[in-house]
Parts: sequence; structure tokens; C-alpha cells
Amino acid sequence: MGWWLVNADTLAESRFVISPLAEATACLWTLEKASGAHPGEREWLDEHLPAYRARLAGDPITALLLKAARGRNWTADFLTPAPTGEGDPAFEEELSRVRATPPEIAHADIEVALRGPLPTALRRYDLPERAAGLLEWVWTRTVLPDWPRRRRIMEADVVARVGHLSQGGWAAALNDMCKGMRWLGGNRLQINTYDYPPRRIGGARLMFVPVTQRQAWTAWTSDRHYALVYPCSGTLAEPDRAPAPEALGRLLGPARARVLVLLAAPKSTTHLVALTGQGLGSVGRHLRVLLDAGLVRHRRAGRSVLYYRTPLGDALAASDAEARTAGEGPGGTLRPSGGR
Repeated sequence: MGWWLVNADTLAESRFVISPLAEATACLWTLEKASGAHPGEREWLDEHLPAYRARLAGDPITALLLKAARGRNWTADFLTPAPTGEGDPAFEEELSRVRATPPEIAHADIEVALRGPLPTALRRYDLPERAAGLLEWVWTRTVLPDWPRRRRIMEADVVARVGHLSQGGWAAALNDMCKGMRWLGGNRLQINTYDYPPRRIGGARLMFVPVTQRQAWTAWTSDRHYALVYPCSGTLAEPDRAPAPEALGRLLGPARARVLVLLAAPKSTTHLVALTGQGLGSVGRHLRVLLDAGLVRHRRAGRSVLYYRTPLGDALAASDAEARTAGEGPGGTLRPSGGR
């Protein structure tokens, strides 16, 4: 199995980072795979896969480059640079690192991925520019129009994992991050089940990078920046607009109950406004009441403030669901809810 030995200082200073380039790369891998892991991905593929295939059919060199760079259980390093973890970089800033790769480095990285010589057709100096151009196409056509929603999903995942970390330590935060990953203890982090030699991570910045696609990989840059890219727990399928359960609505008021129900996963105020159809002021007032009652908490994630239910809020929502399942509740029999 592949595992990293992460010293205490590196682990203590590790952080979650949102990377537009990683999201575009994950979308590229999903397009290349042409298979969605859930209905949201399949719907997205139906919309974008024909144009993607036409793009590669018209550029056979880039198509060959992509196939070679994906290699055999290894991706060419220049194609997936680790984020620096500094600030909140724009996609173009991150992409410039791919574009600026010296051609000889790109050639060497592809040979490592292939475990063999570079194909004759790829012995050229424009491979980094071609790779950057394809990533830019994926970003512009398939990610950017939906970027605010994707970012909300990633921020919500970060808040949830930080909560798991504070309650159960690194094992609780990392063990379900992606297939094959688990915290082994003794500063050892298993990153996959492949037979790779262990790496000692010391004096480096370690970052955990969520993406909305069902993709995962590792990346590092000059032993200074290491990244574990993982699929976040949320998907691109938005919660439905079903009304709040009847009993909960009678207790809190229907509008406030709806906000509490939606906070089963962390969300920002603007996200709640979009989902509920309520005004910003109304949602803000509901959140203040729920905060004062100890039913929700909030945490900053990047540029957003995300709200999420407390154990008390979860218990209140769960007790209502149990009452509905039993067919009982205050004031008589409850009608089945449409769910959430």
C-alpha cells in the first residue's frame, strides 16, 4: 500500500484548500472516463460530453497527450500541480503553472506515467500549452457557469470535515475521504492501496482539496507542497423544495422550519435564499433565532459563512421524522412528508 509519514508539525499546519484548477481537472477526468457516479454527474455528462469528444476529435495531438499523461496508475506530475495554499488564487493563476512547465519536464513526467519512452508524435515543445488549453476549455465550458454552486458544496464539505476532526481526530476526518485512504496512526497516512514506496513528509505544506466529481489523486511540487484531492460528500444535485415537515412547522413556523431542515448539510445565507425563495433579511432573521436557540452554529469557510445544525437541531429534526414514521404527532396523525 502507499502511505505517507507525516510529522506532527506538518499535520498540525495542514489545511483544506479550494482549487479551481483541481475542480477543472476532476471534470476533465470525468469527461475522459465518460461515466457518472451519480445522477448529477450523468446529467452533467449528457450536457458536455458530445462537445468534449468533438474538441478532442479535432485535435488528435492533444487527445494523444491526454492519454499518455494519464499513464498506468500514475498521472504526469506537470498536469496536476499541488496548490500552494496561499491566498485564494483564480483559475488563470493556477493554470499558469501548467502552461509554464518546461517542455523537457513535461516529456520526463509523461515517460514516468507511461513507464516507457515518449511516443514519437509527442516529441514536441508545445505539450504544456496544449494541456493548459484543454484545461481552460473544460473550465470555461463546463465548470465556470456553475462555479458558485460547486464552491458552496466544497465549502460545506470542509466545514463538516473540520467538525469531524475536532470531535474524533484525524481518523474521523480522513478515513472516508476517498477509497483506500485511512489514518494508520503513528503519523502514518495511507493514501491508496497501490504498492508504492512510503514518502516522508516533513517541512512541507500538506493540503486537502475537495472536488465535486467522483475523482481523487495525490500531487506534490518539489517536496514543498503536497495535496490530497478527494471527492467531497456533497453532489451537484440540489436538495428539493419540499415543504418542512408539518409538526416541525407548527413548532417553529413553516419558513424557519424549512431553513432548519436544509441545514442538514452546511449552507451559506445566499444558498438558503436560493433554495427557500425567501428574502435575504428573512433568512437572516430565521438564522439568528436558530442560533440563539442553539439549533444551528456557523463557521467561516473561505469567503463564506456556513451554517449547520447542532446535535440539538439534528435531534429535533430526527424526532419529527420518527414521529412521522410512526404516524403520530401533536394534534393527530401526520401526513407523510415529501422528504428533503
